[in-house]
Amino acid sequence: MGQEMNKNQNTLKNLMSFLNSSPTPFHAVQQMVSRFMEAGYQMLDEKDCWHLEAGGRYMVTRNDSSIVAWRMPKARLLAESGFRMIGAHTDSPCLRIKPNPEIHKHGYFQLGVEVYGGVLLAPWFDRDLSIAGRVSFIDDVGQLSDALVNFVDPVAVIPSLAIHLDREANSGRAINAQTFLPPVMGQADEKPDFRGLLKRQLENSGKHVSRVLDYELSLYDTQPAALVGLEQEFLTSARLDNLLSCFMGMEALLESKSEEGVVLVCNDHEEVGSMSAAGAQGPMLEQLFERLLPEPENRNRMLARSMMISADNAHAIHPNFSEKHDANHGPIINKGPVIKINANQRYATSDVTSSQFRVLAALDNVPVQEFVVRSDMGCGSTIGPITSAEIGVRTLDIGVPQWAMHSIRELAGTEDLINTIRVFNRFYELEQV
Repeated sequence: MGQEMNKNQNTLKNLMSFLNSSPTPFHAVQQMVSRFMEAGYQMLDEKDCWHLEAGGRYMVTRNDSSIVAWRMPKARLLAESGFRMIGAHTDSPCLRIKPNPEIHKHGYFQLGVEVYGGVLLAPWFDRDLSIAGRVSFIDDVGQLSDALVNFVDPVAVIPSLAIHLDREANSGRAINAQTFLPPVMGQADEKPDFRGLLKRQLENSGKHVSRVLDYELSLYDTQPAALVGLEQEFLTSARLDNLLSCFMGMEALLESKSEEGVVLVCNDHEEVGSMSAAGAQGPMLEQLFERLLPEPENRNRMLARSMMISADNAHAIHPNFSEKHDANHGPIINKGPVIKINANQRYATSDVTSSQFRVLAALDNVPVQEFVVRSDMGCGSTIGPITSAEIGVRTLDIGVPQWAMHSIRELAGTEDLINTIRVFNRFYELEQV
C-alpha cells in the first residue's frame, strides 16, 4: 500500500510539472518528446526513409505541436497484432497574439489578441499573464530558423472595469473580444515594437537573431497547478482539457510492457475543428499507417484488429447547476472515468467498445460512469469520431470528469487520474482487441 501511495504521489507531481511546463502545444510536445527519448524511443523524421524493427520504439512529430509515439509488435506481424491506440489533443482554448498586435493608448502598451477555440472569457480578467509559443526568425548568418519562447514571468494583465463604472456588471454583460480583451503590457511614451521585444527574448536565451519574422504566441496564466480540497482530492490548473489526457496516455505507454502494437497520438487543433495537417482530420495518422504497412490489404487487416480510446475530459455535474445535466447521466468527480455516448455520433462510442472498457476497468475495481448530454442541449465532440471516420477503426470516447471546462483555470479529481491510467495500462496489455 505504501509503495502504491508513493507511486501515485509521484504521478501527481510529474503531472503538475508537465502542466506547468506546457503553456502551449509546442511546449507540451517538447515535454513528451523528452520523456519518450529518456525511455529509449527513437525520433523519426517524416522526410527520411524509415527502417523499423520488431519491438522497436519510435515517435514522430508534425508542426512541433502534434506527436505520435508507438511500439512495434515484438513477435507477431503488425497485420496480425493490430494497434491498441489512445488519442488526445495538445491544444486548449486561449488568447493568441495577432500578427500586428501593438496598441498604444493613453500611455499604455497593449496587444491585440484573437480568441482561439471556445474560450470561457470572464476568468481571463485580472490574471497574471505571460507569453509563450514559437517564433520564426532570420539568424545572424541569414538562415531561416525557429525556436520556442516562454517569458515565464507575468508580463501582461487584462484588468476588469471597476464596478463603480459599470453598475450592471454583475447582472450580465457581453464581453467584446475585440475591445475588452487587449492585455496591458506596461506603460510607454510611444508605440513599442513587439518583434523587437521577441528578438531580445530570443537573444537572452542564447539565440543569434537578425530579424524576427512571424510567430504563433499565446497568453497563459502563470499560476501553477495546485492540489485543492480538505483532502487534496482536486487538481486545479490551466489546460487540463486536454493535457491531462495527453499525460495519462503518455504515462500508460511508458509503463506498458506489452509486446503487441501500441500507439499514443496527440493532435493539435482539436479546439478549432481538427482540420489541419497536424489535426485529427488531417492525414498524419493515416500516412503513418501507410508507411508502416504499404500494402492496403495488410493495412486494413491491421486496422480491423485495432481499437482506439479517444480521451478527452467530460463534464462533471456541477452542484450549483445540476439542471444542466441529464438526471441519469451526471458524472461525479473522483467516481471514475466517464464513457461518453451520443446517438448522433458526436462521440464514437459503441456498445462493443464501451463494454470492452468496462471489462478492463473491472480488473482493477475501477468504477465507470456515463455521460449523455441533455436531449434539449447541443453536444460537443472530440477527435474520436474524426479519427474513427478517417481510418475506420473501432473507437471509444472516454474522459476524466471535470469542472470549468475551457476556463483559464479548470478542476479535475486526483483519484480519477490514477484510475484512468490503470485502465489505460490494461488496454495496452491486451493481446486481442
